[in-house]
Amino acid sequence: MPAIGSQVKSFEADAFRDGKFLKVSDSDLRGKWSVVFFYPADFTFVCPTELEDLAENYATFQKLGVEIYSVSTDKHFTHKAWHDTSPAIGKVKYTMIGDPSGHIARNFDVLINDGSHVAERATFLIDPEGAIQYIEITSGGVGRSAEELIDKVRAAQYVASHPGEVCPAKWKEGGSTATLNPSLDLIGKI
Repeated sequence: MPAIGSQVKSFEADAFRDGKFLKVSDSDLRGKWSVVFFYPADFTFVCPTELEDLAENYATFQKLGVEIYSVSTDKHFTHKAWHDTSPAIGKVKYTMIGDPSGHIARNFDVLINDGSHVAERATFLIDPEGAIQYIEITSGGVGRSAEELIDKVRAAQYVASHPGEVCPAKWKEGGSTATLNPSLDLIGKI
């Protein structure tokens, strides 16, 4: 499993976005915040609810300077067919990467090794330098929330731009929970 702070490994893949096929590589993740959002398969049950939730919150991610890349081991052709037939997936405006070889899923160590050749339900937040700042993996039957991910993005961006400060539990940008400045005076007082 990649560690927090580790660099994204090299990859190149075919993808679908805005009615077009394109090539995507690890270099596309540099220079901005990115979310790499693995899911098991197209034309399934929990997956479209997650991708639709991301689509409905995509404008917020973009305002935060974050690009979304969904990834499954389906081909980019399958992503297009799903996009064209599913009302939920028809809302998707972000890049849908095809990983039929499982190369990207193996790079992130989320390819399930049970013969199914599908990826875990896994989320990676990557900073502009290509370093992983947040990882979430859930079981196949547990969907993820875009709003919770947005809170994690805001916290990671805050910490990155405010050296020496950390975001405690329940911290939300503009909320009542203050950030902390770790120091000897805080030990045993929280």
